[in-house]
Amino acid sequence: MALRKVVALALTSLVVAGAGLTTSASAAPTVDNSQSDAAVVATHGCDPGWVCLYPGAGWNGDKPLHFYYEYKAYNLTDMYDTWRIFNNQTGGATMSTCKGYNGTRCEGKLQAGDWIDKYMTPINSITLQP
Repeated sequence: MALRKVVALALTSLVVAGAGLTTSASAAPTVDNSQSDAAVVATHGCDPGWVCLYPGAGWNGDKPLHFYYEYKAYNLTDMYDTWRIFNNQTGGATMSTCKGYNGTRCEGKLQAGDWIDKYMTPINSITLQP
């Protein structure tokens, strides 16, 4: 019973002593939480910020065959049948498929984070835009 009183008194002393402590922001460790772990992890093999194309109507074992990053038009060659397009861009950036070369006659916009299975035979280019 005496041991419990000693422990209780010691804890009370620590709480009272701790009440007088002050902290400094400069003494506190800094942690950069600007990007969560999820933001820097590839999704289906596609890094954040990229548009990735996978052959067929699936994720191809999380191994995209084509990767696009810059905001511009990309001409495509030898892409037939169905491909999965994954827009893993960030900041609300979109992408479009286009029937003409150099980003002409484009169709709709795929929003960031979305994917579509697209019949690519009539598609000759894609565009990435902010």
